[in-house]
Amino acid sequence: MSWLMQTYNRCDVVFVQGAGLKLYTATGEIYWDYLSGIGVNNLGHCHPAVVNAVKEQAGKLLHVSNLYRIAQQEALAEELAAISGLDRVFFCNSGAEANEAMIKLARRYQREVRGEDRFEVITALNSFHGRTYGALAATGQPKYQRGFEPLGAGFKYVPYNDLAALEEAISPQTALVLLEPVQGEGGIYPATREYLEGVSRLCREHGVLLGLDEVQTGVGRCGSFYAYQRMGIRPDLVSSAKALAGGLPIGALLATAEVAQGFVPGTHASTFGGGPLVTAAALAVVRIVKQQEFLEEVEKIGGYLEAAILAAAGDDIVELRRLGLMLGIQFGPAVEVKQLNQALFNKEKILANALANNTLRLLPPLIATEADCDRFAEALARQIKDLKEGQV
Repeated sequence: MSWLMQTYNRCDVVFVQGAGLKLYTATGEIYWDYLSGIGVNNLGHCHPAVVNAVKEQAGKLLHVSNLYRIAQQEALAEELAAISGLDRVFFCNSGAEANEAMIKLARRYQREVRGEDRFEVITALNSFHGRTYGALAATGQPKYQRGFEPLGAGFKYVPYNDLAALEEAISPQTALVLLEPVQGEGGIYPATREYLEGVSRLCREHGVLLGLDEVQTGVGRCGSFYAYQRMGIRPDLVSSAKALAGGLPIGALLATAEVAQGFVPGTHASTFGGGPLVTAAALAVVRIVKQQEFLEEVEKIGGYLEAAILAAAGDDIVELRRLGLMLGIQFGPAVEVKQLNQALFNKEKILANALANNTLRLLPPLIATEADCDRFAEALARQIKDLKEGQV
């Protein structure tokens, strides 16, 4: 019997220790994490810089209210502003909270600063923005919304990578366009550069704010610190979370100074947001990931992993979609991905993730080596062969 609510289909394994890509059970079994805790452990498990930062800070101060200045929070905000080209940061505890803050700020800025009755938020079909009430309403997948109706009002959904559809949906009431640079939960579908450039232009022309959900794509995952930096655009708002604190819970909303005027004291808050412990950890992460040599290596290893997978299983792959070290491997009907993912876990001790459209999601730690890529590709080839021969 479990006293936990049944909100997850959990695998029957308990990990007690981690290092790099390795996870260890109490009996000493080794598993290999090619999912990074769903995009959280970008520096691998228990990176020494993060562990040392947490140890040092834990011995000094764990929590202090946001009614007072927090030095680590201010330093992290300065780092993120310098990296992103944006000007102001609000800290919270998760990606969903960062997206909630974005929706609130966009609406309040349009109404209180610009004096326009704009409230609509346009997002993309197949998107995922979180499971809190506002973020759920922004998510363009009915399967996540079913049973929670009525949802919050003022949300529209348009096809992804379809500029004409977005232009048609924009109205005088539109406050915000919110998009993922890569649809992660939706199957690893990157936006094209031309699409995002067009979206940016439409938003400027119509007085609409452009917000990017970089919860999964940020912190080096796509070969630049934030994915939009590869696209030649500058959004008004960016949500960041997951990998930002190396395994501790954190969320951040980044905004231009102009848009940040929409928040004044009392309009938004978070008890634990940006506390000294998590921001100390995040500072250690950011100072590693922001290095150009590190980001270049992410792109290099991403290309190597893509080539290794195609060499091992190319005949069974319909499409491999990748940006940096964010990969979606879509298989044909001969390979059932849920079975394949379970076989990788059971027989190869490899952690990956099965998504819709018969797609396997890979988010390996950004410290992965060519040997790690080869290990995965060889395991994938073995399990596809066994699956097709009925041995799984």
